[in-house]
Amino acid sequence: MALEFASKVRRIPVYPAADGYASEGEIAMMASNESPYPPVPAVVEAATKALARVNRYPDPTNSALRRRLADRHGVPASRIAIGNGSCDVLLAAGDALLEPGAELVYAWPSFSVYPHLAAASGARALEVPVDAEHRHDLEAMRKEVTVATRLVIVCNPNNPTSTALPLDEIAAFVADIPRHVCVILDEAYVEFSLLQDPDDSVELLDKHPNLVLLRTFSKIYGLCGLRVGYALAGSDEFRTAVDQVRQPFFCNAAAQAAALEALNHQDEVARRVERNLAERIGLEQGLRDLGIEPAESHANFVWFDLGEGREEPEIVRGLAQRGVLVRAGGALGRDGALRVTVGTQAENERFLEALDALL
Repeated sequence: MALEFASKVRRIPVYPAADGYASEGEIAMMASNESPYPPVPAVVEAATKALARVNRYPDPTNSALRRRLADRHGVPASRIAIGNGSCDVLLAAGDALLEPGAELVYAWPSFSVYPHLAAASGARALEVPVDAEHRHDLEAMRKEVTVATRLVIVCNPNNPTSTALPLDEIAAFVADIPRHVCVILDEAYVEFSLLQDPDDSVELLDKHPNLVLLRTFSKIYGLCGLRVGYALAGSDEFRTAVDQVRQPFFCNAAAQAAALEALNHQDEVARRVERNLAERIGLEQGLRDLGIEPAESHANFVWFDLGEGREEPEIVRGLAQRGVLVRAGGALGRDGALRVTVGTQAENERFLEALDALL
């Protein structure tokens, strides 16, 4: 007799992870929005030092990291949740907030994990198409909010479309959402946005107890491999709830140590933002030279339609054969599109040459 699993296992979509991690040889890794630059040496040293004590469990309260983030953002430590990546906090929020009969609203295409929340909880998901400029349609999203809505997610800048909305539009939207609805503003890429200072949205938390900002150390800090993220919440209740539904020790000791040290290097963050911008501009111009107009990016990746007559699977396969890994739009919610991480100058040039040959 076969094992009998819960019905939610059949509902939850498989996360469309990028291929190529087992590839050998020189590969341009432009599929997962990782930083092409390693952590600063002091961060690696801090993580390595923590390994000497891995016979002990990590601090289950993440107290040192929460205190540092509290100092950094001016948010009480009691309103800061740490996670095994910001995705861990997001999934816990779905577990804590959603259930059958509840509703969840988010844009589409957007982060591929959002559909998991409704599927795992039995809640109803309302996916609101992005507009013609690949941006969130906030007015359309607001119209979907009802008494049954428990959670609204806004990804700004949006993954995978790379676009962002000005903070004043976000602020007006949050102000118009009923207080019984939790609004998660997913800001995994906020450091790359030219539309706001990353600290500006934090000011909204004091006005809106139902607001949560998701942040990560994976992208700008280059700590994807250690998995550490956090949430800044408008109330203590959010952190208490998401911690309650998760396993203990959800952020390992090396990740906590690395994140603590990474916060000491804001000068390096600024340099990486400038470097990413320069490389992104060059990548976007290279696409335009090929007759492709990318969406207006405020992230460390670009998003674009391939155009009629160009088969997405063949392009993605052809790029992989040439040692360049990118993400197929079909797996992210839009057939016929590509999402390409901004790499080093050499990687970007390699991608453009390969794409030119395929087109």
